[in-house]
Amino acid sequence: MQESKQPVQPAAILLFDGVCHMCHGAVQFILQRDPHGRIHFASLQSEKGKDLLAAYAYPDSLQSVVLIEDGVLYTRSDAILRVGRKLSGAWPTLSFLGMALPQKLRDAMYDWIARNRYRWFGQSQHCMLPTPDIRSRFLE
Repeated sequence: MQESKQPVQPAAILLFDGVCHMCHGAVQFILQRDPHGRIHFASLQSEKGKDLLAAYAYPDSLQSVVLIEDGVLYTRSDAILRVGRKLSGAWPTLSFLGMALPQKLRDAMYDWIARNRYRWFGQSQHCMLPTPDIRSRFLE
């Protein structure tokens, strides 16, 4: 029997806007609060990000953070709150409480922030480059 040559995907992959300063800060925030390394990352602009979006038939869009968790794609507030469940501290409890809000309200708040993120936080010309100590958490 032959083994598959396909790499095994991590259980949780967060696709983020790699040129957004707010998104870069969110990735840093997650890295500091995910000591077990359960969440891996790829920018939406990367080939890996585009391939994952295509595999799930999700439109190539920079308007939403995307979480692929155990083979299921989540976007917008669902993605953010599911990430919170994996973090240390009070974040799992806060995520649980956040899920109690109606999704329409959560997503409206998410969309408002997403529409204004470049104006409020700025953007880079290039995607962030992970430092050597966190490179293993980023998919290529």
